[in-house]
Amino acid sequence: MNRFKKILKWSLLSILCLAVALFTFGYWFMSLIPKPATEYDITKTVTSSLPYLSENQIPNRGRILTVVTSTETMGESGKATGYELTELSRAYYVFLANGFEVDVASPKGGQPPVVIDDEDMGVYDFAFLNDPVAQQKTKNTLAMAEVDSSLYDAIYFVGGKGAMYDFPNNHHIQSIVKSLYRSGKVIGAVCHGPAALVNIKLEDGQPLLEGKTVSSFTNKEELFLIPDAETIFPFLLEDKLIESGANFKEGTMYLEKVVHDQNLITGQNPWSTWKLAETMIEQMGYQPKKRVITSEENAIQVLGRYQEQGYESAKKMISEMAVNQVAMNRTLLAKHSIVAAMQWNLVKSFELVRLVKYAKDQLEVETTRDEH
Repeated sequence: MNRFKKILKWSLLSILCLAVALFTFGYWFMSLIPKPATEYDITKTVTSSLPYLSENQIPNRGRILTVVTSTETMGESGKATGYELTELSRAYYVFLANGFEVDVASPKGGQPPVVIDDEDMGVYDFAFLNDPVAQQKTKNTLAMAEVDSSLYDAIYFVGGKGAMYDFPNNHHIQSIVKSLYRSGKVIGAVCHGPAALVNIKLEDGQPLLEGKTVSSFTNKEELFLIPDAETIFPFLLEDKLIESGANFKEGTMYLEKVVHDQNLITGQNPWSTWKLAETMIEQMGYQPKKRVITSEENAIQVLGRYQEQGYESAKKMISEMAVNQVAMNRTLLAKHSIVAAMQWNLVKSFELVRLVKYAKDQLEVETTRDEH
């Protein structure tokens, strides 16, 4: 009996010590994450306060059609979905800043469902919510059946899990894409947006994607977030793209990846939106307008450097950013350290936490305002 009590005593003591250690680490870890700036309310951002949009405006060069999903739930799961706001807002403003009028369409028309992730929102995303013209377009989207493809120089399919349901078999989407493709116009799609392309066949019966190099939200990314994705969605997008004849290029989970195959430009995830939109501008024959790179993008670059060249190289990059007073969103580094821990990649998780700590020491003043 005494032996049992000793074992129980030491077990409880061990659990208590572990709990204290975890609490201490958690408290320290949270101290590495910057607090929101109080001198500027990011939620009140308007387009006139963003130099990228308000200064050196480019004369009209044409028109681009953006397409969002009309689907509100993920199949029979009952889980809410819609289009991803950041994947629309950021591309929308790249197109606008580079001289293109932008229309917003959806399979059904009218007001589509939208997904807003507060943790991912930046100045351009809040500006979009405060932009009366942008809001009028998103609340009164064109129905795909009403779209005249001859008016557009490019089409861009916004992601959001709802796209998996109403993009693949929409005949109006297929007809418009084929028309633009025949005319040599640019076709862009990000994250789940490439679902619009999987069932399109050209006049000779060959799949549009046959032999094309593309990217999209990957199986790994999908299953990490939704373990039962294979039963919720009609297919996994990566698998379906390959089945449609595409050469699929997979980047690192949740990092920027854009694939450019002539007039077809695809992006892996939301973090690919900026580069994808600017690549579309380049493909249309224009040099993208210069803008201030966001702190989130700089964090993605650090993570990419770490993935490709290791800890020391990423640390050096952070030092260079500090010297040049470049804002870098270390919260995003912290999130990736948590993802690595959830995948039991403890070495990566530890090194990313070290980078977060180093970034805090180097970048004592970090702004979330990017252009302010």
